[in-house]
Amino acid sequence: MSILKYLAASAVLLGALVTVRARAAETTDTKVDAKLVDIFNGKDLTGWVAEGTTTRGSGDEKSPVWTVADGEIHCAGGGFGFLRYDRPACDFTLKAEIKLEPKANSGIGIRTVPYRNVRQTRPSFASYEVQIQDDAGKPADKHCSGSLYRYVAPTENAMKPAGEWNTVEITCTGPKILIKINGRTVQDVDQSKIDEIKAKPLCGYICLQNHGSPAVFRNVQLQITKAAE
Repeated sequence: MSILKYLAASAVLLGALVTVRARAAETTDTKVDAKLVDIFNGKDLTGWVAEGTTTRGSGDEKSPVWTVADGEIHCAGGGFGFLRYDRPACDFTLKAEIKLEPKANSGIGIRTVPYRNVRQTRPSFASYEVQIQDDAGKPADKHCSGSLYRYVAPTENAMKPAGEWNTVEITCTGPKILIKINGRTVQDVDQSKIDEIKAKPLCGYICLQNHGSPAVFRNVQLQITKAAE
């Protein structure tokens, strides 16, 4: 990467981080939650922001990537982007169910910045992407389901086969990140003790990923235990 491209990318990421802080400062709802609460109302995408690729097709065939049907969030796939919950948080527990089609790839971003259509603002660069894909039964590595994508491999790959619902639970408390998939603990890490990730942000947004593949989400719940200030 040339020095000019590097500086431009750094400026974009800095701008995204400033947006997170500014959005947090504007947020009047700084209360914490006593329990998990639904952040998807089952009817529409109120409270969520589609980023990156937001439509697919053209002309009369043009349609949104992110829709709601039968009380579920449907990602039609195509292109690349995210559906971001528009309330930043520091410490929290996020719980959701996700179902994938064969060979599908998705993920959940945590403590991330708004996506600006550049690589540095993807969760896997700016913060973390919890990888979720159709890879049941495959060995655990830094790119499999349950990984902190490209940084930390899970202790096991706990995904169910395509077509089945998977429950993902993510708890972030300070530098500690605990992830369970289908009730099995796959991550229990302290980022402050891992050089490659110790500088990752401790506050930001959560988001669902469109990595070009259809995916369905339901029962998306969040408990914020430390609000962004």
